[in-house]
Amino acid sequence: MKPSLNSVVTIESIGSIEMIKIGELAKISGCSVETIRHYEKEQLLAAKLRSDGNFRLYDHADIERLLFIKHCRSLDLSLAEIRQLLSLNDSPMSQCDDVNQMIEQHIEQVERRIADLTQLNKQLKALRLSCNSKRTVEHCGILKQLNEAVSQTN
Repeated sequence: MKPSLNSVVTIESIGSIEMIKIGELAKISGCSVETIRHYEKEQLLAAKLRSDGNFRLYDHADIERLLFIKHCRSLDLSLAEIRQLLSLNDSPMSQCDDVNQMIEQHIEQVERRIADLTQLNKQLKALRLSCNSKRTVEHCGILKQLNEAVSQTN
């Protein structure tokens, strides 16, 4: 059974707050321990407490924050963009327009990348058409064009 937010195993308890170690947080979130440590280094996530054995301890809010970060990464948002979104999310009086503006900028970046990838796709397809696979490499049109491009830059 895959761990979920509802099946958190309490490893340590401080008062009435359930605390978990980094390994359990990794299992619950689907992130690696290294990724969680990286997010801490980038100050996106912070273990608020440490156990007597000096293990990082996380609570339910940390799980939710990590899942938020993970979802943002799945949308290809940069760590800087995620940091801004977390800051806005942590400030309930912030304006939604700030969030919309950031997402609009990200959409523009994605659209530029799509256009670049579409152009790259066309170039690769044209390159592929220059070679009949029944030839030897010595007469390969693809390799010939790639070598010509190299000689033109020298």
